[in-house]
Amino acid sequence: MTSHALTRLVLTDFRNYASLKLQADPRPVVLTGPNGSGKTNLLEAISFLSPGRGLRRATLTEPGRSDGQGGWAVSTTFLDDGMERQLGTGLVLEPASNGENREKRTVRLDGETKSGTAALAGLIGISWLTPQMDRLFQEGASGRRRFLDRLAFGLDPGHAKRTASFEKTMRERNRLLKNGRMDPHWLGSLEQQMAEQAIAIMAARLETVGHLNTAMDQETQTGRDAAFPKADLSLTGDLDDAIRDLPALAAEDLYRERLEKNRRIDAQAGSTTLGPHRTDLDVMHREKGQKARLCSTGEQKALLISIILSNTRLQTGLQGKAPVLLLDEITAHLDRKRRLALFDELIAMKVQAWMTGTDHLLFSELESRAQFFTVQAGKVTPEG
Repeated sequence: MTSHALTRLVLTDFRNYASLKLQADPRPVVLTGPNGSGKTNLLEAISFLSPGRGLRRATLTEPGRSDGQGGWAVSTTFLDDGMERQLGTGLVLEPASNGENREKRTVRLDGETKSGTAALAGLIGISWLTPQMDRLFQEGASGRRRFLDRLAFGLDPGHAKRTASFEKTMRERNRLLKNGRMDPHWLGSLEQQMAEQAIAIMAARLETVGHLNTAMDQETQTGRDAAFPKADLSLTGDLDDAIRDLPALAAEDLYRERLEKNRRIDAQAGSTTLGPHRTDLDVMHREKGQKARLCSTGEQKALLISIILSNTRLQTGLQGKAPVLLLDEITAHLDRKRRLALFDELIAMKVQAWMTGTDHLLFSELESRAQFFTVQAGKVTPEG
């Protein structure tokens, strides 16, 4: 088994880092230091090496250093099938004709400039867990959809492009409806595009959920990861229920017809009231037969870790490469048994997991199996 691993990370004007160069090897990485020192900022920088807005869902300008010039850059040397490759992304401010700067997200791969962040899809598998996600099962459906889509990206890199395309097309339809422009040909064209994209999105989500449930079945039978509870996952939503047993083309036709029928309703609502953007991910604690939102904080965290580990094994099996994991404050709410089980599983899977925490002692059982760095006020120092 191979795995993606970052061996060099360079930041420029990113959050509290004016400049940073960090060397690493494929082992897990532990970053310890006080709150506010920049540990999560490092993980966020890495998350920008995959499609989307990073683990904080930041706007383009937010990661820029407060006293910098506005732009920022993240670049890495990473291992891909044992070969070193170069990848970078960032924000460039270009002069516009009106005298103001135009914001442009750039991507460079092996020295060549790529058009758009879609070029990041499939290059480095990256998954993450953050403290904000500890309430994933308590809060709104949008966070659970993003979590599921992130898992689906790892199994189907094209899923990222489809979700972005659907959202762009949906915004255009919403704009036309809001402005009262009921041109049937224009709207019909947009709705056909939305239908094609939506059914492909929903199919990828269903496939991901099916793979994860099967993996949970196998892990239950073998006793693997016994320290972490198994989950049963399912999708809920009006459109999901309507198309569940339909062939893809029939599902597209049904959704397109619903969109056409709902034009006036959507115009009054100011949004599209039916679609994959309304789907919710339902998670059950398998052993207890209890909804995740009703479980304790510790059990919810353990369920999330269980799903991430299962998805990591799936990516490794289907893509042939383990992803990079970003695990922010991962030891919070974990007892010693689960903490050790997590470390052992990461080592067994040969995953490069970047983990943060305020207490070095909570990672001490990793010993030489990991590389340790101290983070202090935007400075990163290797230990040992």
